[in-house]
Amino acid sequence: MALFVCFNTLSGQGEDGGVTFEMNLSKSKLGINERLRVDFKMNKDGDNFTAPDFNGFKVLMGPSQAISSSWINGVRSFSKTYSYTLSPTARGTFTIGQASITIGGKTYKSSPKKITVGAAVDKPSDQMTVDDVADESLHLVAEVSKNAPYLNEAVSVVYKLYVSPTISVSNYRPLDNPKYNNFWSQDIPVTRLNAQNGSYRGKPYRYVILKRVVLYPQRSGKLEIEPLSLEVTVDVPTSRRDFFGRAVYASTNKTVSAGKRTLNVKALPEEGKPANFRGAVGDFDFSVTTSKTNLNASESLQAIVAVEGKGNLKLFQLPEPSIPSSLEVYEPEFEENVRTTLSGSQGKVSNNYTIVPSFKGKYPIPPISFSYFNPKTQKYTTIDSDEIVVNVISGPTSSSAGNTAVPSNNKQVVTATGNQFNFIKLNPNLVPIGTDHFFGSTYFWLWWLLPLLLIPLAILVLKKKRALDGDVSGNRVKKANRLARKYLSTAKKTLGNKEEFYIALEKALHNYLKAKLKIETSDFSKDKIASLLEERQVDMETNNGFIGLLKNCEMARYSPFSDVQMKQDYELASEVISTMDKQL
Repeated sequence: MALFVCFNTLSGQGEDGGVTFEMNLSKSKLGINERLRVDFKMNKDGDNFTAPDFNGFKVLMGPSQAISSSWINGVRSFSKTYSYTLSPTARGTFTIGQASITIGGKTYKSSPKKITVGAAVDKPSDQMTVDDVADESLHLVAEVSKNAPYLNEAVSVVYKLYVSPTISVSNYRPLDNPKYNNFWSQDIPVTRLNAQNGSYRGKPYRYVILKRVVLYPQRSGKLEIEPLSLEVTVDVPTSRRDFFGRAVYASTNKTVSAGKRTLNVKALPEEGKPANFRGAVGDFDFSVTTSKTNLNASESLQAIVAVEGKGNLKLFQLPEPSIPSSLEVYEPEFEENVRTTLSGSQGKVSNNYTIVPSFKGKYPIPPISFSYFNPKTQKYTTIDSDEIVVNVISGPTSSSAGNTAVPSNNKQVVTATGNQFNFIKLNPNLVPIGTDHFFGSTYFWLWWLLPLLLIPLAILVLKKKRALDGDVSGNRVKKANRLARKYLSTAKKTLGNKEEFYIALEKALHNYLKAKLKIETSDFSKDKIASLLEERQVDMETNNGFIGLLKNCEMARYSPFSDVQMKQDYELASEVISTMDKQL
């Protein structure tokens, strides 16, 4: 017989805003050789569950935790249950005390319930079922590396499924993958499931690592990590035996959850924060180098601003050098060589500037400062680069010289002595040689008629221009195709080389978002990108294509990809960028 007991709140009995919290007892009367199952069930998730005192009973198993979540006709149903299996220690009447839990900031408590334990029965009817054994032998745990990290400090979460040696797991599937809101997340794929020996609550267990993720909190305060829920197919041995005396196994499906975790994220200290701090958190080295310092005008050199180390390398901007205005500087090429482990991201990011001098001279590039916060020392550190002098050996000077002629000192000045040329007489009828009259000539009439001849041609050109300007759709397509070729040019050159191709492809996608949407790299989580594109009214097919390309770029680091797949991804990227550019 099932017995349900309604629970009360701090303010009284019953429900509060649709919240229910109830206790389910397998029976109210039992024999001393029987077992009692107690379930505490709620329809909304809660925290700080406190079990009652089971006086007169021995806890055989528990608490086990089960979560069920489903959508039916657009309505979500949710239930969470804490279960205990008890064995009475003596005959008599016993009381199960109050249990409590906090839901939505309010505390709900159970009413005490009496249980009568009588003499032993011949055939106990409530021996542990297959589901009971599975509940007590299967646990999903989320192990968090830090509970109180700093803002933008790496936190690893490892999801482990603990399985008792008495049962076996034949299959599992995720029911509800967590969405890491307010975190920048980076998955570390688990390519192979390896069972390892361990312990859970002091008992020997086997466990497998199902999921690994590194999180960087993007705001301070209390941040919640949503639970991971799985449906697991479990094989449990029964008391029956087959022909050869081996135990017969029964299968059942169980839902397990890792539970919700809360991090208390600390804000970065304001004391000692440098004015040029741009959000870098970790332990880094900083350098500014050039490919050469002596060159001729119209030659080029490369200036590289690089940060190397361990921390949130993908979540801050590199400082920009102050280049003299007389040097021509092109847009920097961003390079990223970063790998992510459970301890966080580590590697190198850099901006490569191409500089071309036009004039001869010496041009100093002033020192650049880079500041970061080190969580280990809990202090800010600033690194200054050295001044670099670019020496342009030969070439034109910055201002051209005049063309004024200066007379030589060894030449004598000719001085007129009087009227020695008065004997020359001029004939008034003489005409200068080569003189030609323009008025009335052939050229005169041609220049006069030329504007009239150009009028029809100008009309045709004007009509053609208006037609081209009116083709808005065609112009946008051409512009979009040019933009796609611009960002994907490097990726196209590396087709056939998996690692270089997908690094270049990911960089092209990120640079496109930076240029088009004006967003910082701190917003580069796939969930945020998908949400932002949806807000900008990018159609779902294009949105999914863009996110799929980012996922392929991540998977390519750990999985084999064929040349055909790379070519397909390149064509898809070109199509996605062209389509997005027409829609944004």
